[in-house]
Amino acid sequence: MTIGTFDGVHLGHQKILKQLVDTAKKQKLSSVVLTFFPHPRMVLQKEESIQMIDTLDEKIQWLEKFGVDILVVQPFSVAFSRTSAITFARDILSEQLQCQQVIIGYDHRFGQNREATVEDLDAFGQLYGFKINVIPAQDIASIAVSSTKIRKALHNGDLATANQYLNRPFRISGTVIQGDQIGQTIDFRTANIDIAENYKLWPSKGVYVVSSQIDTVLCWGMMNIGNRPTVSGTATTIEVHFFEFNQDLYERSLALDIHLKIRDEIKFASLQGLKEQLKKDRTLCLQSIPKILDGTATFTKN
Repeated sequence: MTIGTFDGVHLGHQKILKQLVDTAKKQKLSSVVLTFFPHPRMVLQKEESIQMIDTLDEKIQWLEKFGVDILVVQPFSVAFSRTSAITFARDILSEQLQCQQVIIGYDHRFGQNREATVEDLDAFGQLYGFKINVIPAQDIASIAVSSTKIRKALHNGDLATANQYLNRPFRISGTVIQGDQIGQTIDFRTANIDIAENYKLWPSKGVYVVSSQIDTVLCWGMMNIGNRPTVSGTATTIEVHFFEFNQDLYERSLALDIHLKIRDEIKFASLQGLKEQLKKDRTLCLQSIPKILDGTATFTKN
């Protein structure tokens, strides 16, 4: 077992997960991730502004992809935060989950007020029958990746850095809803994406190259995140124009992989001006796809 929030399931997490899965297979045990939801900072510090790289459903998908057998999602509440370290080790790890071995970072803390250390967990393990495998500081430091760094990169529209740290494209998932259909009037039909989870992080406003698996087809497109100032929009929306795709997507659930930012949001004097820019955006996006696929695409602010 390993324990943590695992937001983003990034390169650092992936190193832990590989060790977890490999160790479990060798010992003929189940590999288990124990995580918490909502994020403890949302509950204890009332940080409603904190945003997560992944929704819970997305996290489940990534953990499954990396071969984790079982995900235990512990509802996190003020009451649960008062669980003592010994109660957590004895009742949850040992009795409920029947843990045999815990793989954990050197600086892990747990229990009420984060009172207990890895050394305490080791002592509890000796009492309650599970072993501790500590990932040393140098192994964690060598990755130099954190969820905080990824959030910062996404806020800055730096998808290259975010995706490098994630070891995959940043993904948003949502439902296609009815828009105001302005895109159809300028020959750029768009799918308007509604993301139900208000804690999900959105990248900075602008135009991005995206892809989505729709049924069995990988579809590429360009996505705008912003207030649509050209049409006096106020709410921030997500709109996607797919290339070479014209099917009805209303009420469909879509997962969008975001590969590259091509420009910031711009206000145009007219819809015609917007249309001309969208033509340029489409050309640039299409030219970028081969570079995205071979890993050489870079964002130049324009």
